[in-house]
Amino acid sequence: MRIVEVTVKTRAKKTEITEESGDKLTIAVKAVPEDGKANIELLKLLSRHYKCRPEIVSGHTSRRKIIRLS
Repeated sequence: MRIVEVTVKTRAKKTEITEESGDKLTIAVKAVPEDGKANIELLKLLSRHYKCRPEIVSGHTSRRKIIRLS
């Protein structure tokens, strides 16, 4: 199990990890921050990148989130 701190930028041109340093990530997602769409896209990207099941621990409605990778 690993904990990472993520800063999310919504309404980007492309969904991608833009910055990675240790356990801090900056991620751009194309989705809008409405009805959890950006969170869903974020979790899909992290699951493909780390090949695990991510879970938002805190920050469901914030740009800064704590994610558990298990």
